[in-house]
Formats: sequence, C-alpha cells, structure tokens
Amino acid sequence: MMKILSTVGLSPAHRRILETALEGEEFIDRPCRSQAEMIAAADGGCDVLFSFRVPDELMRRAPNLKWVQLLSAGADHILKGALAAAPGVAVTTASGIHGTAIAEYTIGSMLAYAHGFHQTIRAQIRGEWQRNTNFMNTVDSLRGTTLGVIGYGSIGRETARLGAAFGMTVLALKRNPAEHADHGWNAPGVGDPEGRIPAQWFGPDERAALLAASDYVTVTLPGTAHTQGFIGARELAAMRPHAYLVNIGRGSVIDQNALAAALAEKRIAGAGLDVFEREPLEPESPLWAMENVILTPHMSGAYKNYNGAACELFAENLRRWRARRPLLNLVDRALGY
Repeated sequence: MMKILSTVGLSPAHRRILETALEGEEFIDRPCRSQAEMIAAADGGCDVLFSFRVPDELMRRAPNLKWVQLLSAGADHILKGALAAAPGVAVTTASGIHGTAIAEYTIGSMLAYAHGFHQTIRAQIRGEWQRNTNFMNTVDSLRGTTLGVIGYGSIGRETARLGAAFGMTVLALKRNPAEHADHGWNAPGVGDPEGRIPAQWFGPDERAALLAASDYVTVTLPGTAHTQGFIGARELAAMRPHAYLVNIGRGSVIDQNALAAALAEKRIAGAGLDVFEREPLEPESPLWAMENVILTPHMSGAYKNYNGAACELFAENLRRWRARRPLLNLVDRALGY
C-alpha cells in the first residue's frame, strides 16, 4: 500500500476528486503553512507527496519518497538541495491547469494597453476626464496585429488560441520548433495541442527575428539555466517601438535593468509584468512609477478552482502511476522543466 501525503489542505470536494483514484491507498491531507509543519507532517515517511514545496528536511524524513506532484507549473524552486540529489524521485508539475487563467490575463493585459486602461485608470484616480485627441489616437485594436509567443507550452498555446480568436497572427518559439504537438496535460478544448495555429515557427536562436516581427509578445518560458537572461538588451533592441511585452514566465528570463531602460527611453511602447528578478519587487524599482507598465504581484495564474484543477490532474497521474503508465508533465531534470 502506498502512503500519499498532501500538504495542501483540501476541501471535501477536492478530496472526493482524489478518492476516485486512491483505491484503498493511505491518504493523509494536512494543511501546512510553514516548512516546520510540512516536516512534521512527513514524520513516518511517505511514497508520494502532493505539495508546492519540498524542504530538504522533509526529504530526510521520507527516505522512501518516489514521486512528487507539484501544484505549480514550474519546478525551478525545488530542483535543488536534497531533491536535486535524489534523481530517482519522479517530479511532475501542474502545467496545464494555469493555461486558461494566465492566457486570459495575458490577453487582458494586451487589451488594457491597446485601449489605454493603464492611462484612464490613473486619470480616474486624479479625477480627470481624459477624452482628447492625443489619447484617442493611441487607442488600437488587437485585430490585424502579430502576436509572438516565446515558449509554446500549455500557457503559450492557449494564449495563441485566444489571440487568433481576436484576429491576431501568431508566431511561436519553442526549444524544438520542428515538434509542433504538445503532449502535456490540457483541459478539453483548451490550447493548440496539434500546433496548428502559428503562421511561423522559430527556435531559440531566432528569438530576435520573432521579436522584430511582433506587435505584441508574451514570454511564458520557465526559469532554467537555459533561459536565464533569454531576453536582454540585444533582443529588446530588435523589438518594434510600438511593441508591448507581457512576461508571465519567470523574472530571470528577462534582463530587468535592460527592460526598464528600454521602457524609460520609449524604445518599446509598454510592458505587462507579473514576474520579476527579485520578488517582491523592490520599492525603489523604477517600474512602479512607469505609466507604460501594467504590474501585478505574480498572481496571473490564480483563480477560484485552482486546487480543484490540480486535484483532477493529480488523480489522473495517480491512475497512471498505479497502471505503470507514463506520468503527465514529468520533469526532465536536464532541462529543468
């Protein structure tokens, strides 16, 4: 019998989702709000862990741990320390459950910028009736523009689907552009699993060409050694002066100082930023006060049924684990995602 430990604290409805896949396995669900609580919950060990984080001491308390199912799309925050030294422990992510929420956030950020909401909200706070020719001449439509998607995974594909519905031409960049299909977890009807939407595909070394051809750019790359500083001063210089960039991947993917300089000097028109090199974003950062920046505190993936969707994915992986079938969203440790 397997011992499965959840440190999440699930509702009765979420537990019922998992019970369809447990089939008599021992299941412990203990809400943990600190590392100390997680470590205490792991006393006696476990075979499977359902959690956001994996403290080193928990690994020592659970020497028989075989598999970690994360509730996050990224794994960069746990692929170090004791877990990095345990290559035999399978790690799967919750990639796919964020697709709809983050794609809607991304398109929402682009719409807000195109229609000047970032300016009209500030005018509302000041009590100004901002209806003049200069402002109205800046308002635009997404239709007929080009959307560059850097990182064509589940989030990038759903963003592409929504962008195409708005009449945008989609360009896609991925590690292997010859492989168009996506084999990760996706909700039915979401994304672009066959890779049919992009008008053109680009590889990592062609990122400047994609940036130069795009009016809007979304960056959905994970944080890995391969993506560190993926977009720097050279790449930003390739962008169009009217282009708008959204980063919902990881702050380490973009050189933040180079981005701030490009925004301040109006070499690119604007940015929607949900992730940063250091979080929380330091109070002295110039990004806070920039009127061409829409800034949020790493929350683009949040939505009401987050845990429910994570449990649906975990339940499917539990069924696969028991049947010795390949797990969904299995992390390739060499790649970091």
